[in-house]
Amino acid sequence: MIIIIDYGMGNLRSVYNKFKRLGITCVVSSKKEDIESAEKLVLPGVGHFKYGMENLIKLGLIDTLNNKVIEQKTPIFGICLGTQLFCSYSEEGNCKGLGWLDAEVVKFRVSDTLKYKVPHMGWNDVNVKNSNFIDKVIDSTDKFYFVHSYHLKCNDEADVWMTSEYDYKFVSAVHRDNIYGTQFHPEKSHDVGYELLKKFAEM
Repeated sequence: MIIIIDYGMGNLRSVYNKFKRLGITCVVSSKKEDIESAEKLVLPGVGHFKYGMENLIKLGLIDTLNNKVIEQKTPIFGICLGTQLFCSYSEEGNCKGLGWLDAEVVKFRVSDTLKYKVPHMGWNDVNVKNSNFIDKVIDSTDKFYFVHSYHLKCNDEADVWMTSEYDYKFVSAVHRDNIYGTQFHPEKSHDVGYELLKKFAEM
């Protein structure tokens, strides 16, 4: 059973619908008992980093998530804000994150604000740096859909799963052990995005 964690930060149903279209059993929930019994977890999200962390704290999910992900090594897939919350700190709200990755979340600092609009919105290439089982479905010509003003800055290069270019190279996906996360939205990235989610479900 895959649990999509509901912490009030958007795009939950679009992720749920994509898993259902793939024939994969999943439930949207914020209940501790559901998360504790999950075989896999998905942490999606659209919105403000600080509000995301505050919501997880208000729901009393921090200890539950730490136990599942860090202690029990339950696979988790983060999407957009969900991935950013894996980090130790974000400039957005000057706020601490879950601290699962030695990384910060920083705002785009582009050299030409007319050429490179922030937020970064639209389709972009990815470059797989540290390959794993899930990314076998990705071809060098595939593009993924992004909507974000902030991106990850990893202090450990081993955590960098994929990079992309938007004025400069930035981290577009991370992976460490049982933790997977993308800055892009696989649920909005057509067939290759669906296949990425399917690979995670099949782990």
